[in-house]
Amino acid sequence: MRFAIQREAFLKPLRVVAGVVERKHTQTSPVLLNVLIKVDGKKLCLTATDQEVELVSEGRLEESAAENGAITVPVRKLMDICKTLSDGQSLSVIEEQDRITVRAGRSRFTLSTLPASEFPNSNDQVGNFQFTLSKKNLKSLLEQTCFAMAEQDVRYYLNGMLLEVRDNKLYGVAADGHRLAFGFVPLQLNVNVNVTETVRVIVPRKGVLELQRILDDSEEEVRIVFGENHIRVITQDVQLTSKLLDGRFPDYQRLVSTDGDKVFVGRREALKESFQRAATLFSDRFKGVRLRLTHNCLKILATNAEQDEVEEDVEVEYSGDELEIGFNIRYLIDFLTVIQTEMVKFTFSDATSSARVEGVGAASGVYVIMPMRI
Repeated sequence: MRFAIQREAFLKPLRVVAGVVERKHTQTSPVLLNVLIKVDGKKLCLTATDQEVELVSEGRLEESAAENGAITVPVRKLMDICKTLSDGQSLSVIEEQDRITVRAGRSRFTLSTLPASEFPNSNDQVGNFQFTLSKKNLKSLLEQTCFAMAEQDVRYYLNGMLLEVRDNKLYGVAADGHRLAFGFVPLQLNVNVNVTETVRVIVPRKGVLELQRILDDSEEEVRIVFGENHIRVITQDVQLTSKLLDGRFPDYQRLVSTDGDKVFVGRREALKESFQRAATLFSDRFKGVRLRLTHNCLKILATNAEQDEVEEDVEVEYSGDELEIGFNIRYLIDFLTVIQTEMVKFTFSDATSSARVEGVGAASGVYVIMPMRI
């Protein structure tokens, strides 16, 4: 294998795939620390995987003298070499037995390799159910919801995000047992697919985070394919394949439709700033804050372990009975960060039931938070 390429043209796809590589495979499976490099004509294909998530990124070679081949190379070392090169510099890569030589200007690096045959084979046949939407819409859906995913929860199905297709919309739901985030975006189904019922998959946390990393705010089309055990997301120059989580996701529709007779509306930015000021008192271990609702006033009350106190009044629209309820303040700030409307609405039934938070006039985005005893 042999090819030459501009530093930026090589570094961009290398950075895309490198994020999936984890150092924990150093002893168990050294090839998973490598990137698979394939040259086919003028096409350069880079692949990295941790056997849960696979990323493939493609580039174009301008040198017609490139020689086809495939080899795996330590991804971190290769990327560090490219980072040290100057912008606009060209580099050449030549495979020689069980090593590759990287030349750039007066620099020469020799790296050990492992055979391409040792690299895990990807699952080429993922599934037949597919649909398209824009990068912008998919990124928006993930940003609305993925922050609420659990991390290392024993209920493994919460350590990811539910993606559900119904009514020509893609729904995204994430929950960690204390809060839930819900959103949706419109989509176009493949004309060859006949959808007679809801189709849903649970994408693991790492798959969601890697997917978020490769998206931008463009209108470029993204194709998503659901399979029995995998999901595949295909953009113009990147392909992500992720295993799916088994399990039954909680009945989110019942939670997001929860109603209550106590409702207040306030300015999102004012509420967020007030919660952020109150949060300065808290350590990472305890973040409980009491909210006391009276006529057109929300009083924020908090005390930390050192008995420091904060009290702040925020003007809101509220005409119901007096109510006091406790929440994790970090969750409230997270909600108000992803909501983009000027005004937000909080709906309660009582001090022991979950609360619903949403932007006033927002097309999608509903958030549910469980109360906490303080």
